[in-house]
Parts: sequence; structure tokens; C-alpha cells
Amino acid sequence: MTVLERLKALRELMKERKIDAYLVPTDDFHASEYVGDYFKCRKYITGFTGSAGTAVIMQDMAGLWTDGRYFLQAADQLEGSTIQLFKMGEPEVPTVHQFLADKLEKGMCLGFDGRTVTAREADKLEELLREKEITFSVNDDLIGEIWNDRPALSCEPVMELDVKWAGESRADKIAKIRKQMKEKKADIFVLTSLDDIAWFLNIRGNDVHCCPVVLSYLVMTDKELRLFVNETVFSEEIRANLEADGVEIYPYNDVYSYVRTIDADQKVLLSKANVNSRLVSNIPSEVTILDEENLTLLPKAIKNETEVENERIAHIKDGVAVTRFIRWMKETVGKEKITELSAAKKLYQFRSEQENFLGDSFDPIIAYGKHAAIVHYSATEETDIPFEARGMVLADTGGHYLEGSTDITRTVVLGPVTDKEKKYFTAVLRGNLNLGAAKFKYGCTGLNLDYIAREPLWEMGEDYNHGTGHGIGYLLNVHEGPNSIRWKNIAGSPAAVLEEGMLTSDEPGYYLENEFGIRHENIVLCKKAEKTSFGQFMCFEYLTMVPFDLDGVDPEQMSVRERKLLNEYHKEVYKTLSPHLNEDEKEWLKQATREI
Repeated sequence: MTVLERLKALRELMKERKIDAYLVPTDDFHASEYVGDYFKCRKYITGFTGSAGTAVIMQDMAGLWTDGRYFLQAADQLEGSTIQLFKMGEPEVPTVHQFLADKLEKGMCLGFDGRTVTAREADKLEELLREKEITFSVNDDLIGEIWNDRPALSCEPVMELDVKWAGESRADKIAKIRKQMKEKKADIFVLTSLDDIAWFLNIRGNDVHCCPVVLSYLVMTDKELRLFVNETVFSEEIRANLEADGVEIYPYNDVYSYVRTIDADQKVLLSKANVNSRLVSNIPSEVTILDEENLTLLPKAIKNETEVENERIAHIKDGVAVTRFIRWMKETVGKEKITELSAAKKLYQFRSEQENFLGDSFDPIIAYGKHAAIVHYSATEETDIPFEARGMVLADTGGHYLEGSTDITRTVVLGPVTDKEKKYFTAVLRGNLNLGAAKFKYGCTGLNLDYIAREPLWEMGEDYNHGTGHGIGYLLNVHEGPNSIRWKNIAGSPAAVLEEGMLTSDEPGYYLENEFGIRHENIVLCKKAEKTSFGQFMCFEYLTMVPFDLDGVDPEQMSVRERKLLNEYHKEVYKTLSPHLNEDEKEWLKQATREI
């Protein structure tokens, strides 16, 4: 069916069920950022393939809300669909909530699949629409009813992460979280975030593309730990190991009936920002719910010593692969045909030559020329274009290794570039270097630091329409909270204090529609610096070890300090990578990291 035919079928079903507006988020049943094919209902009904967006379908209109990363992509993919694009955060563009409050009339019905909307979001909608006496239909998956060739739920084999990679045993993690439960006077802990469950139990899977997680729910008391999952994903050995640590296996969907049996005098700790509304609504109303952040959130984000040391190794391996890739692109362009897709395959080849490489940490963003102005462009057979020996290519990619996950962006010069391209290439690089060199007092969040990265652009009256930094998981999701670097707060997601052991990206950018795009990204490790009478100071250590392309740099725009920062970084890159390169590669890297 075409998008128009799908919209027609959905509207007929809505009319039959007396639903006036149907909300279709991007989420799976676990509030994941990226979702498996089974859960891509928003993509199915709108045709928009970006990783973030919410659709609202009514009888007389349909709308899609997405953020600045996807404005260009969404406009292109929605063309001819009759679906209106709402550019989130732009002036005079209503939020989904404002739209619903305005469009829904008294007594109307709003529908959604309660498993794909968090309990916090459902609470907000009920509060927002109470005055209009809006009713809710939340037990039906209408998209699923019209999606005849819907993919099956993922059911990939699970691997166990040895302590030499994880740095802490499953039993120790369980004991620590139980101690936290006791301190918070919680009888039961409900955990549904897939990366938290994988981290907590030292398991990894493949149920979400590029995210090594396992579709599951977890419920823990002081005496038992129930994992609701498809039991066929475990080998006998892993299942026995789990059982030895007190983990009991139950069918995936049984969590809904289980929570109905919770005694009225129990206190249940869960995060309404993560647990879906249907699961929470199944908990008896007499039960006390402690709505707090997941107890696993900070322990997962603050990497232990083993994880940190492993991540250093992962980034050296990745640095070797990406450096070889940059050299290959610069030396091959104009001599052989290279396209966005063939370049991605070549980079995968370089990474796969590294020991313990497991796969991409996200779909590669390799965007040449004007495609790089689309912040999260991903090449397809239809959009794939060849490189030319001029201009720039933006390569935002990452890998999963047993030693951890990586995420790196380099903008590479393939030939002659304009003064304007150099101007912005250098401005973005200055922001990256200055943020990486920041020293700050303990207690600062990314809100305090974001300006450092944007200052060179803001001085010109320019900006970029995305955050500057995100946390990154250890052989887990490439985007991980709670740490981030951004200049404004996001509702329901307060900025977190930057703690020693957190890994965060440093990735300012600049994008000029239909011309070019630039982004420079390193992963930085938060560390303690000196402690003085004014308190504990913090700093960053670069984990990413890959040269920036000096062919795009205008040293005249840089301060003496900024040139020194770049030279020092490049000196460290050469020192770190050269032992892993052959003589020709070393010679190339020596030139690529020359002092300016």
C-alpha cells in the first residue's frame, strides 16, 4: 500500500472505533531511541524514515513532528503524502501537545497504543486534555491491524559479557541496586529500558539495529529477579549462569499480568519517563509508585576503570581504521569511482580488520557535498552520489568492539574548497578544540559548557540546530543519558552533572542548505583535575584519535592557543596510532598531523 492508502485504511478503522485523533510515536515498548523493524509504525504510516518523529492522524489532516536534524529529509519524504511537516522548535510551530489541545474538541477521543507511549507522557496528555473531557483509547494497535506484512518481533541470540570487558560481575551489580532499593524503601524495582537491562545483567543482544540489546522487561525484589524475555534467545550455558545469579526467566509479555498481582501495600520504584503507560496502568491503583530515575542510570553512565581502559583501546583500534579510511578517500578520489555507499563499505572493511570488532554502532552517515547539509543524512540506492576531487565529505560513523563503542565525525577535504568552506570548517574546529580543552568546576552540566563550542559560530551570527554532545554506552547504545552538552534544557530530561568516568561526544557543526555541511566529533572522557580551595575542578581527555583534515583549516582564523591545542592533539594522535601503522601509513600520518 502507498502512504495515501495506509492513511485511508487507518482513518476507516479510527471511524469504526470512534477515535478522532491517533497518536503514532517512534517508540517501541521500552521508550528506545532506535527501534526494531516490528515497531516502525510511524515510518509505515508516514513514509518518513528518520529516527525521531511523532505523527498525529485525524480525519481531515495528518501531521509529522520532527527535529532540526531531519527537516530537509522529512520535507522530501513527505512530499505528496498530504502529511503536514511541523518543524519542532521553530517559531510559531505548535508542539504536539499544543496542537492536540487546539484541534481536539470537547468529548473527542484520542487513541494510541499504550505500550508505545510512556506513562509520563500519558499523564501529561490526560492533564492537558482534562478540561475538554477527552477520552482515551489506548489498548489497540491500529497500525498493526492494517500492517499486513509487518516484520516479526526480533529474537536474536544473546551473548554474555565477561567481567574482563564489563569490569563488574552481574552479582555485584544486583547487590548494589538492591542496596539502593533498600535506601529508597522500595519493595519492587521495575526496569524496562533495554540498554539498562543489558548493562545490569552483563548481556548483549541484537534486537535493535546497531544497538546490542535484548527485548525484555525486568522486575526485582529483595529476594527475586524476574526477566521477561523470549527464552529461546539464551544458550543453556548463559541461562544456567543467569539462574546461578538468581535471575528467573519468564515469557516476554507476562510482565503485564505479573504487575497486576503486586500487593496493595508494596512500593514500586520505576521511571515513568521510560516505562510504558499500559504497564503502569496494569499496576493496581492502591500500590505506591515511586517515580524516579532508573537506579541503573548513573552506574551505567559512569564507566568503571576496566570500561575506561577498554574504551581507550577501542578508540585506538577505531582510530587506525578511520585514519586509513581518510587516507584512502583522499588518495583515491578522482582515480577510482567512490560513492557514499561504497565509501561506507570500505570503512566497514577497515574496521572489520580490527580484532574484536562486532559491527557498526549506528548506520554510517557519509554525505558528500550538499548532502552533508542534511544533518542525519543516510545514503540509499536512490540518493547515492559519487565523490568528486573537490569539496568535502562528512563521515559520521562508529563501531562496536568488545572493548566498547565509538562515535566519530570527520569532515574530509577531497579537493579544492572555497574560502567560505574553510571559514566554517575552521570555526567548527575551533569550537571542538575549545570544548575539549575546557576546565570546569565539579557540579557543572552540559548547559554550562555548550557555549564554548558554539562561540566561534555565534560570533558570526551563525549556529547549528542540534545538541553539542551526548553520552555513549559501553558496547551499548551510541546515544546514552543522562550526560549531554546542549545550550537549553529539554522538558522531562534535566541536564546531568558531568561525573568522572562519563563519556560524552564533542560535536559542533555547521550546515548550509544545498551547499555543504561540516561536523567535527571526538569522544571525551570526564576526569578530575586539581582540587583547590574553590573546589574540585574537572577536565576532559580525548579518547578519539584521528587527525582533523588540515586541508580545510585556515590558521589565520585561529588564536595562538587554538593552534597549540590542535598541534598538541595531532602530536598525541601520531604518537598513539603510529605503532599500529606500516611505514607508508606512518609517513602519511606524519604529514596529516604536521604542526601549523
